[in-house]
Amino acid sequence: MEPFKIPRLPFDDPAQDPAGLSAHMDTLPKEEIGVINWPEFSYKPEVHFAVAWAPGMIVVKYYVREEVIRARFTEDNAPVWKDSCVEFFVAPGDDGVYYNFEINCIGTCLAEKGLSRSPREKLQPEVIEHIKRFPSLGVAPFEEKKGDFSWELLAIIPVASFVDHAVEPDLQGKTFRANFYKCGDELSKPHYLTWNPVRTPQPDYHRPEFFREILFV
Repeated sequence: MEPFKIPRLPFDDPAQDPAGLSAHMDTLPKEEIGVINWPEFSYKPEVHFAVAWAPGMIVVKYYVREEVIRARFTEDNAPVWKDSCVEFFVAPGDDGVYYNFEINCIGTCLAEKGLSRSPREKLQPEVIEHIKRFPSLGVAPFEEKKGDFSWELLAIIPVASFVDHAVEPDLQGKTFRANFYKCGDELSKPHYLTWNPVRTPQPDYHRPEFFREILFV
């Protein structure tokens, strides 16, 4: 499979204008997070993302429409996968270490690193605080709601978040491996969607052998 190409943003410091950045991300091609790998979890929200880069950062915008939403967790490094959650797993090097950035629909972030599901090491709060998050639903927690909900999340992930890797700010020409996910483990409609297929018997996102190559252009 050809590497998935990630375009460069037309401005060097997109964090200075989040509204303008969000509007620009809306113009980029959208990829679907829509693979149902485990038929026993058949519910399929509508989930897409756009991704781009600027010097020293990766920008991802998620677009979600689902029937059930929840956001209980407000403290970073909480188990946000239990809420309405979008995720970006990425391996920037060839040493086997990958990072998981999991963000619920109100912008609470869990960020970890490691070689496999267990053990994993949480990134320090001073690292996570530099991951900028702009959730369309605001940041106040809420219990489960049922209906027809659409929400967006813009995330700016500095390459400095890859604390075990000396990633240069200029990403052009670099190749990483990654996958994008949507989940909601403790919702009344639990689901596990992936961008690139994951061929395991049970839901498991911590499988870097199923990451796809991404190329920054």
